[in-house]
Amino acid sequence: MQLNDFLKQTSEWLKGTGPNSDIVISSRVRLARNLDKALFPSRANKKQSEENLEKIKEAVQKVNLLKKSLLLNLNDLDNVDKQFLIERHLMSREHALRPDSKAVVVSEEEIVSIMINEEDHLRMQVIQSGFDLFGAWEIIDRIDNELSEKLQFAFSPEWGYLTACPTNTGTGMRGSVMLHLPGLVMTKQINKILTAISKLSFTTRGLYGEGTQASGNFFQVSNQVSLGHSELEILENIRGLIKQVIEQEDQARKTLMQQHKQLLQDRIFRAIGTLKNAHIISSDETIELLSMVRLGVDIGIIKDLDRKLLNELFIIIQPAHLQKIEGKKLTTQERDVKRANLIREKLGG
Repeated sequence: MQLNDFLKQTSEWLKGTGPNSDIVISSRVRLARNLDKALFPSRANKKQSEENLEKIKEAVQKVNLLKKSLLLNLNDLDNVDKQFLIERHLMSREHALRPDSKAVVVSEEEIVSIMINEEDHLRMQVIQSGFDLFGAWEIIDRIDNELSEKLQFAFSPEWGYLTACPTNTGTGMRGSVMLHLPGLVMTKQINKILTAISKLSFTTRGLYGEGTQASGNFFQVSNQVSLGHSELEILENIRGLIKQVIEQEDQARKTLMQQHKQLLQDRIFRAIGTLKNAHIISSDETIELLSMVRLGVDIGIIKDLDRKLLNELFIIIQPAHLQKIEGKKLTTQERDVKRANLIREKLGG
Protein backbone atom coordinates (compact mmCIF):
# COMPACT_ATOMS: atom_id res chain seq x y z
CA MET A 1 0.00 0.00 0.00
CA GLN A 2 1.16 3.53 -0.87
CA LEU A 3 -0.08 6.92 0.30
CA ASN A 4 -1.64 7.66 -3.10
CA ASP A 5 -3.80 4.54 -2.79
CA PHE A 6 -5.98 6.43 -0.30
CA LEU A 7 -7.11 8.64 -3.19
CA LYS A 8 -8.86 5.62 -4.70
CA GLN A 9 -10.96 4.82 -1.64
CA THR A 10 -13.49 6.43 0.68
CA SER A 11 -12.35 6.63 4.29
CA GLU A 12 -14.43 4.38 6.54
CA TRP A 13 -15.70 7.36 8.55
CA LEU A 14 -16.98 9.12 5.42
CA LYS A 15 -19.27 6.31 4.26
CA GLY A 16 -22.39 7.87 5.79
CA THR A 17 -23.38 4.69 7.61
CA GLY A 18 -23.85 3.83 11.27
CA PRO A 19 -26.36 5.10 13.85
CA ASN A 20 -27.71 8.66 13.44
CA SER A 21 -25.49 9.21 10.40
CA ASP A 22 -27.81 11.97 9.15
CA ILE A 23 -26.52 14.16 12.01
CA VAL A 24 -23.40 12.39 13.32
CA ILE A 25 -20.63 12.26 10.71
CA SER A 26 -18.16 10.23 12.77
CA SER A 27 -17.14 9.02 16.21
CA ARG A 28 -13.52 8.97 17.33
CA VAL A 29 -11.69 7.60 20.35
CA ARG A 30 -8.09 8.65 20.95
CA LEU A 31 -5.58 7.34 23.48
CA ALA A 32 -2.36 9.06 24.57
CA ARG A 33 0.46 6.82 25.78
CA ASN A 34 4.10 7.41 26.73
CA LEU A 35 7.02 5.08 27.20
CA ASP A 36 8.03 4.44 30.79
CA LYS A 37 11.24 6.16 31.95
CA ALA A 38 11.53 8.08 28.66
CA LEU A 39 11.42 11.85 28.26
CA PHE A 40 8.31 13.29 26.59
CA PRO A 41 8.90 14.10 22.89
CA SER A 42 9.19 17.84 23.60
CA ARG A 43 12.06 17.19 26.07
CA ALA A 44 13.90 14.36 24.32
CA ASN A 45 17.01 14.99 22.21
CA LYS A 46 17.35 13.72 18.64
CA LYS A 47 19.06 10.45 19.60
CA GLN A 48 16.44 9.66 22.25
CA SER A 49 13.60 10.53 19.88
CA GLU A 50 15.01 8.24 17.18
CA GLU A 51 15.40 5.38 19.64
CA ASN A 52 11.81 5.82 20.85
CA LEU A 53 10.56 5.98 17.26
CA GLU A 54 12.26 2.71 16.29
CA LYS A 55 11.05 0.94 19.44
CA ILE A 56 7.44 2.01 18.84
CA LYS A 57 7.51 1.22 15.11
CA GLU A 58 8.74 -2.31 15.84
CA ALA A 59 5.93 -2.87 18.35
CA VAL A 60 3.18 -1.34 16.20
CA GLN A 61 4.03 -3.54 13.21
CA LYS A 62 3.41 -6.65 15.34
CA VAL A 63 -0.16 -5.64 16.29
CA ASN A 64 -2.66 -7.97 14.58
CA LEU A 65 -5.04 -5.21 13.47
CA LEU A 66 -2.16 -3.26 11.92
CA LYS A 67 -0.45 -5.99 9.89
CA LYS A 68 -1.49 -4.38 6.59
CA SER A 69 -1.04 -0.79 7.75
CA LEU A 70 1.02 1.91 6.06
CA LEU A 71 3.93 3.32 8.07
CA LEU A 72 5.14 6.75 6.97
CA ASN A 73 8.19 8.63 8.28
CA LEU A 74 7.29 12.31 8.20
CA ASN A 75 10.76 13.29 6.94
CA ASP A 76 9.98 11.32 3.77
CA LEU A 77 6.84 13.35 3.02
CA ASP A 78 6.55 16.71 1.31
CA ASN A 79 4.19 19.43 2.53
CA VAL A 80 1.36 18.34 0.23
CA ASP A 81 1.55 14.74 1.52
CA LYS A 82 1.46 15.93 5.13
CA GLN A 83 -1.49 18.23 4.44
CA PHE A 84 -3.21 15.33 2.67
CA LEU A 85 -3.01 13.25 5.87
CA ILE A 86 -4.35 16.17 7.91
CA GLU A 87 -7.28 16.64 5.53
CA ARG A 88 -8.16 12.95 5.90
CA HIS A 89 -8.12 13.34 9.72
CA LEU A 90 -5.23 10.88 10.03
CA MET A 91 -2.72 13.29 11.52
CA SER A 92 -2.74 16.57 13.46
CA ARG A 93 -1.40 19.88 12.20
CA GLU A 94 0.99 19.94 15.18
CA HIS A 95 2.51 16.60 14.16
CA ALA A 96 3.38 17.97 10.73
CA LEU A 97 5.16 21.10 11.95
CA ARG A 98 8.43 19.47 13.06
CA PRO A 99 8.81 16.19 11.16
CA ASP A 100 12.13 15.01 12.64
CA SER A 101 11.94 11.60 14.39
CA LYS A 102 8.19 11.36 13.74
CA ALA A 103 5.98 8.88 11.95
CA VAL A 104 2.34 8.02 11.37
CA VAL A 105 0.80 4.58 10.98
CA VAL A 106 -2.50 4.22 9.07
CA SER A 107 -4.58 1.06 8.78
CA GLU A 108 -5.75 -0.16 5.40
CA GLU A 109 -9.29 1.24 5.70
CA GLU A 110 -8.16 4.39 7.57
CA ILE A 111 -10.03 3.30 10.69
CA VAL A 112 -6.88 3.38 12.83
CA SER A 113 -4.05 5.90 12.83
CA ILE A 114 -1.17 6.27 15.25
CA MET A 115 1.04 9.35 15.48
CA ILE A 116 4.48 8.57 16.89
CA ASN A 117 6.37 11.29 18.77
CA GLU A 118 3.66 13.92 18.58
CA GLU A 119 2.95 15.59 21.95
CA ASP A 120 3.05 12.10 23.46
CA HIS A 121 5.07 9.11 22.27
CA LEU A 122 1.89 7.53 20.90
CA ARG A 123 -1.36 9.20 19.89
CA MET A 124 -3.67 6.39 18.76
CA GLN A 125 -7.07 7.01 17.24
CA VAL A 126 -9.92 4.93 15.90
CA ILE A 127 -12.59 6.68 13.85
CA GLN A 128 -15.92 5.18 12.80
CA SER A 129 -18.82 6.38 10.68
CA GLY A 130 -21.95 7.55 12.51
CA PHE A 131 -22.66 7.55 16.24
CA ASP A 132 -20.52 4.58 17.29
CA LEU A 133 -18.23 5.59 20.16
CA PHE A 134 -18.30 2.17 21.79
CA GLY A 135 -17.47 0.44 18.50
CA ALA A 136 -14.44 2.70 18.18
CA TRP A 137 -13.51 2.01 21.82
CA GLU A 138 -13.58 -1.78 21.34
CA ILE A 139 -11.07 -1.53 18.49
CA ILE A 140 -8.67 0.86 20.18
CA ASP A 141 -8.84 -1.10 23.45
CA ARG A 142 -7.65 -4.22 21.61
CA ILE A 143 -4.77 -2.32 20.03
CA ASP A 144 -3.82 -0.72 23.36
CA ASN A 145 -3.81 -4.12 25.09
CA GLU A 146 -1.54 -5.64 22.43
CA LEU A 147 0.86 -2.71 22.54
CA SER A 148 1.02 -2.81 26.34
CA GLU A 149 2.36 -6.37 26.05
CA LYS A 150 5.20 -5.10 23.84
CA LEU A 151 5.90 -1.68 25.37
CA GLN A 152 6.11 -0.49 28.97
CA PHE A 153 3.86 2.58 29.30
CA ALA A 154 4.33 5.37 31.85
CA PHE A 155 1.67 4.69 34.48
CA SER A 156 1.06 5.83 38.04
CA PRO A 157 -1.19 3.84 40.41
CA GLU A 158 -2.38 7.20 41.77
CA TRP A 159 -2.72 9.27 38.60
CA GLY A 160 -3.17 6.71 35.82
CA TYR A 161 -1.43 7.06 32.43
CA LEU A 162 1.05 9.94 32.44
CA THR A 163 0.77 12.35 29.53
CA ALA A 164 2.43 15.53 28.28
CA CYS A 165 -0.76 17.54 28.79
CA PRO A 166 -2.22 17.26 32.33
CA THR A 167 -5.81 17.23 31.03
CA ASN A 168 -5.11 13.86 29.35
CA THR A 169 -3.64 12.24 32.47
CA GLY A 170 -5.73 9.38 33.84
CA THR A 171 -7.16 7.24 31.08
CA GLY A 172 -5.32 9.28 28.44
CA MET A 173 -8.55 9.11 26.46
CA ARG A 174 -10.45 11.65 24.42
CA GLY A 175 -13.73 10.71 22.85
CA SER A 176 -15.16 12.99 20.18
CA VAL A 177 -18.12 13.13 17.84
CA MET A 178 -18.34 15.13 14.60
CA LEU A 179 -21.81 16.63 14.21
CA HIS A 180 -23.54 18.35 11.29
CA LEU A 181 -25.91 20.91 12.87
CA PRO A 182 -27.38 23.18 10.16
CA GLY A 183 -30.81 23.13 11.80
CA LEU A 184 -29.53 24.58 15.07
CA VAL A 185 -27.48 27.16 13.19
CA MET A 186 -30.38 28.27 10.98
CA THR A 187 -32.82 28.50 13.91
CA LYS A 188 -30.19 30.48 15.86
CA GLN A 189 -30.08 28.01 18.75
CA ILE A 190 -26.47 26.95 18.26
CA ASN A 191 -24.86 29.45 20.67
CA LYS A 192 -27.15 28.33 23.48
CA ILE A 193 -26.23 24.70 22.78
CA LEU A 194 -22.48 25.42 22.65
CA THR A 195 -22.64 27.36 25.92
CA ALA A 196 -24.40 24.45 27.61
CA ILE A 197 -21.80 22.00 26.25
CA SER A 198 -18.98 24.15 27.63
CA LYS A 199 -20.56 24.34 31.10
CA LEU A 200 -20.65 20.52 31.18
CA SER A 201 -16.82 20.38 30.75
CA PHE A 202 -16.88 19.43 27.09
CA THR A 203 -15.16 21.35 24.33
CA THR A 204 -16.32 22.18 20.81
CA ARG A 205 -14.02 22.60 17.81
CA GLY A 206 -14.29 22.77 14.04
CA LEU A 207 -13.92 20.24 11.23
CA TYR A 208 -10.17 19.82 11.81
CA GLY A 209 -10.13 19.74 15.60
CA GLU A 210 -8.04 21.82 17.93
CA GLY A 211 -7.39 25.37 16.78
CA THR A 212 -10.05 25.33 14.05
CA GLN A 213 -13.37 27.17 13.89
CA ALA A 214 -16.66 25.59 12.94
CA SER A 215 -17.37 25.79 9.21
CA GLY A 216 -20.02 24.16 7.09
CA ASN A 217 -22.13 23.75 10.26
CA PHE A 218 -19.71 21.04 11.52
CA PHE A 219 -18.93 20.85 15.22
CA GLN A 220 -16.59 18.39 16.94
CA VAL A 221 -17.53 17.76 20.58
CA SER A 222 -15.11 16.02 22.97
CA ASN A 223 -14.41 15.53 26.66
CA GLN A 224 -11.98 17.98 28.28
CA VAL A 225 -10.84 15.98 31.30
CA SER A 226 -9.71 12.38 31.59
CA LEU A 227 -8.53 12.19 35.21
CA GLY A 228 -10.89 10.64 37.76
CA HIS A 229 -13.15 8.88 35.26
CA SER A 230 -12.98 5.43 33.67
CA GLU A 231 -13.01 5.04 29.89
CA LEU A 232 -16.59 3.75 29.91
CA GLU A 233 -17.76 6.60 32.14
CA ILE A 234 -16.25 9.14 29.74
CA LEU A 235 -17.90 7.48 26.76
CA GLU A 236 -21.27 7.25 28.53
CA ASN A 237 -21.10 10.94 29.41
CA ILE A 238 -20.33 11.89 25.82
CA ARG A 239 -23.05 9.61 24.50
CA GLY A 240 -25.64 11.11 26.84
CA LEU A 241 -24.73 14.65 25.80
CA ILE A 242 -24.67 13.86 22.07
CA LYS A 243 -28.09 12.17 22.27
CA GLN A 244 -29.51 15.45 23.57
CA VAL A 245 -27.83 17.45 20.80
CA ILE A 246 -29.16 15.01 18.18
CA GLU A 247 -32.69 15.47 19.54
CA GLN A 248 -32.32 19.26 19.43
CA GLU A 249 -31.01 19.19 15.85
CA ASP A 250 -33.75 16.81 14.75
CA GLN A 251 -36.39 19.10 16.24
CA ALA A 252 -34.82 22.17 14.61
CA ARG A 253 -34.97 20.45 11.21
CA LYS A 254 -38.64 19.56 11.74
CA THR A 255 -39.39 23.16 12.71
CA LEU A 256 -37.72 24.45 9.54
CA MET A 257 -39.71 22.03 7.40
CA GLN A 258 -42.99 22.94 9.09
CA GLN A 259 -42.60 26.71 9.32
CA HIS A 260 -40.07 27.71 6.64
CA LYS A 261 -40.21 24.95 4.02
CA GLN A 262 -40.13 27.22 0.97
CA LEU A 263 -37.22 29.25 2.31
CA LEU A 264 -35.35 26.05 3.19
CA GLN A 265 -35.98 24.54 -0.25
CA ASP A 266 -34.79 27.76 -1.89
CA ARG A 267 -31.50 27.74 0.04
CA ILE A 268 -30.90 24.06 -0.70
CA PHE A 269 -31.62 24.30 -4.43
CA ARG A 270 -29.62 27.52 -4.77
CA ALA A 271 -26.69 25.71 -3.13
CA ILE A 272 -26.82 22.72 -5.48
CA GLY A 273 -27.37 25.02 -8.47
CA THR A 274 -24.23 26.99 -7.64
CA LEU A 275 -22.16 23.83 -7.11
CA LYS A 276 -23.33 22.30 -10.40
CA ASN A 277 -22.61 25.43 -12.41
CA ALA A 278 -19.65 27.21 -10.80
CA HIS A 279 -16.36 27.31 -12.74
CA ILE A 280 -14.30 28.88 -9.95
CA ILE A 281 -15.04 28.23 -6.28
CA SER A 282 -13.14 28.45 -2.98
CA SER A 283 -13.03 25.67 -0.39
CA ASP A 284 -14.82 27.82 2.21
CA GLU A 285 -17.74 28.55 -0.11
CA THR A 286 -17.87 24.91 -1.20
CA ILE A 287 -18.11 23.63 2.37
CA GLU A 288 -20.97 26.01 3.19
CA LEU A 289 -22.88 25.02 0.05
CA LEU A 290 -22.25 21.29 0.51
CA SER A 291 -23.60 21.61 4.04
CA MET A 292 -26.94 22.84 2.66
CA VAL A 293 -27.03 20.12 0.00
CA ARG A 294 -26.29 17.44 2.61
CA LEU A 295 -29.16 18.78 4.72
CA GLY A 296 -31.37 18.54 1.64
CA VAL A 297 -30.41 14.86 1.20
CA ASP A 298 -30.86 14.05 4.90
CA ILE A 299 -34.40 15.51 5.10
CA GLY A 300 -35.51 14.11 1.75
CA ILE A 301 -35.70 17.29 -0.33
CA ILE A 302 -32.92 16.04 -2.64
CA LYS A 303 -33.41 12.43 -3.68
CA ASP A 304 -30.85 11.79 -6.45
CA LEU A 305 -27.66 12.16 -4.39
CA ASP A 306 -26.31 10.02 -1.58
CA ARG A 307 -24.70 10.97 1.72
CA LYS A 308 -21.46 9.06 1.03
CA LEU A 309 -20.74 11.14 -2.10
CA LEU A 310 -21.31 14.41 -0.27
CA ASN A 311 -19.20 13.35 2.72
CA GLU A 312 -16.40 12.43 0.34
CA LEU A 313 -16.67 15.79 -1.44
CA PHE A 314 -16.04 17.65 1.83
CA ILE A 315 -12.58 16.07 1.87
CA ILE A 316 -11.49 15.75 -1.77
CA ILE A 317 -12.12 19.46 -2.49
CA GLN A 318 -9.46 20.39 0.07
CA PRO A 319 -6.17 21.88 -1.28
CA ALA A 320 -3.85 18.89 -0.82
CA HIS A 321 -6.37 16.44 -2.26
CA LEU A 322 -6.80 18.55 -5.38
CA GLN A 323 -3.04 18.68 -5.87
CA LYS A 324 -2.66 14.92 -5.31
CA ILE A 325 -5.44 14.26 -7.84
CA GLU A 326 -3.83 16.60 -10.36
CA GLY A 327 -0.36 15.19 -9.66
CA LYS A 328 1.29 18.58 -9.23
CA LYS A 329 1.30 21.71 -7.09
CA LEU A 330 -1.43 24.22 -7.93
CA THR A 331 -1.84 27.92 -7.23
CA THR A 332 -4.88 29.10 -5.28
CA GLN A 333 -6.71 30.08 -8.47
CA GLU A 334 -5.81 26.80 -10.18
CA ARG A 335 -7.20 24.93 -7.18
CA ASP A 336 -10.42 26.98 -7.31
CA VAL A 337 -10.85 26.02 -10.98
CA LYS A 338 -9.96 22.35 -10.37
CA ARG A 339 -12.36 22.23 -7.41
CA ALA A 340 -15.26 23.58 -9.50
CA ASN A 341 -14.53 21.11 -12.31
CA LEU A 342 -14.39 18.19 -9.87
CA ILE A 343 -17.67 19.16 -8.20
CA ARG A 344 -19.48 19.51 -11.55
CA GLU A 345 -18.17 16.10 -12.56
CA LYS A 346 -19.24 14.42 -9.28
CA LEU A 347 -22.66 16.09 -9.11
CA GLY A 348 -23.44 15.77 -12.79
CA GLY A 349 -23.45 19.50 -13.47
